[in-house]
Amino acid sequence: MTTGTQALTDTQTQALLLKLTVLADDEIVVAHRNGEWTGHAPILEEDIALANIAQDELGHAGLYLTLAQNLGGSDPDQVAFWRGPDDYLNTRLVELPKGDWAFTMIRQFLYDTYEALWLEAATRSTYAPLAEIAAKAAREEKFHLQHTALWAERLALGTPESERRTQAALTELWPHAAQLFQPTHGEAELTAAGILPDLNAVHVRWTDLVTRHLTEKCGLTLPATPDAQPGRDTHTEHLAPLLEEMQSVAREYPTAEVW
Repeated sequence: MTTGTQALTDTQTQALLLKLTVLADDEIVVAHRNGEWTGHAPILEEDIALANIAQDELGHAGLYLTLAQNLGGSDPDQVAFWRGPDDYLNTRLVELPKGDWAFTMIRQFLYDTYEALWLEAATRSTYAPLAEIAAKAAREEKFHLQHTALWAERLALGTPESERRTQAALTELWPHAAQLFQPTHGEAELTAAGILPDLNAVHVRWTDLVTRHLTEKCGLTLPATPDAQPGRDTHTEHLAPLLEEMQSVAREYPTAEVW
């Protein structure tokens, strides 16, 4: 059974606003990183495909931020373009520079698996507006995951050089991936109410899927998972220049209605 906006308590509303912002921040930042490949991907077909994936991720961010706005949050454009690195709550996984093609594909595979599983679970949310946008985004995310899973396999089982680069990417990215499963403040209450998916259950499924694909199918070696991760408010030196570039047009023309 789903519930409407009026069913949320004030505490639940504030907790959901935070979670929606966190989800949107990951999408915005990873979309920007993928967008950096536009015109530079290895083949034309992939140039178009990754640009479409980036556009989809931005669309998902828009869904989250529009829902947040309806709950009393800020205008989506204000959230995306007028916050600095100290306010963004994305994971370090998505803000790292795009690296080589193997780095981008392994990052996107780890991220797509997490997002696909989370969205699938969120379609059963007792909060109807969240369940509805999750159902819409989940359809796109399945295609993303199929695409990047194939690329991970193709690169890992390709030439010795592509295998080396793919393993190097996984070794660097793996410790950061665990941060995707850090709960936000108030998330436990929302999960208990059926509003949000059980993040621990998503983590278990994610670990099983990525481990089987990367080790059994791709022949890669998983690095050790760190015991602890800093919070989402702790970023690398790479986020500030990313946001500076991404927000440059909005900040140069703050009164523009159409860019």
